[in-house]
Amino acid sequence: MLSRIAESLFWIGRYVERADDTARLLDVHVQILLEDPWAEEDLACRSLLSVMDRPAPPPDLDVGREHVLDVLGYDRLSPSSIAGALVAARENARRAREIVSTELWECLNTTWNQLPSQMRPARPHDYFTWVRERAAIVTGLVESTTSRDDTWHFMVLGRSIERADMTARLLTTRALAGSAGPGWATLLRSCGAHEAFLRTYRGNTSDERAAGFLLLDRLFPRSIVHSLHQAEACLAALEPVADRTSVDDARRHIGLVRTTLEYRPLLEIIDDLPHEMELVQRACSAASDAIRARYFPSGAELTWVGEAL
Repeated sequence: MLSRIAESLFWIGRYVERADDTARLLDVHVQILLEDPWAEEDLACRSLLSVMDRPAPPPDLDVGREHVLDVLGYDRLSPSSIAGALVAARENARRAREIVSTELWECLNTTWNQLPSQMRPARPHDYFTWVRERAAIVTGLVESTTSRDDTWHFMVLGRSIERADMTARLLTTRALAGSAGPGWATLLRSCGAHEAFLRTYRGNTSDERAAGFLLLDRLFPRSIVHSLHQAEACLAALEPVADRTSVDDARRHIGLVRTTLEYRPLLEIIDDLPHEMELVQRACSAASDAIRARYFPSGAELTWVGEAL
């Protein structure tokens, strides 16, 4: 597979997942601000922008939910926002048009065409719901119309790394907000995990178990550990280990942070949750850089070699 095609597939997976997860995170954030009249909106919005690695607004600017929605929801030029991620996903699908299925291309193109009419509704929740539904359709098409070859592995690899990163950011917002932030039940619902969590623990719930479910559950597809396992499996399928004494850099970064989470006491992780989630984000970033260097080399110098006479 050409490296440019592989790179486009990888970023389709990442951008669609980024739009989905950002919509879930913003939905929780806006809902909390609407329900709590005593919430410090400026502080909460600045914290969210910081967690999402966006530049800090000037100190004299009053940052509210409208500013956050503009930056993280409606900015079509920034791939870190919902709208920008959907635009970028469609552009990458166009570049890989000869590889992606017709159904997947039509879904992403339809989403791109519908985006202007869906932005800035009276209720932001309607926009977030539409984004989640479109992302779910994309995921379903990838799973049902793509052979389990390199095409599928690159898309799922991108999706898995992005999902682990965004789930870590969601948990960071909960930890930084403290008692003023969303409850664990709200976070579980935002991830579509509440019913699965209740079935797993048969209604015997607690904050500790809820945190552990999103962090460490090996069967729930949106948990951090499950996402990292999936990313490792895709990397192993793309390039099986030939040297039994070493692994590539991307698998090393992902494996180290996964085992750090998986084989430590849960309370030890929760006690310093923002730091632990920062380590997950750094590992995902480092793995993404390693994947880019290994499979999508760019900037290589071109050297003219004359004809051999």
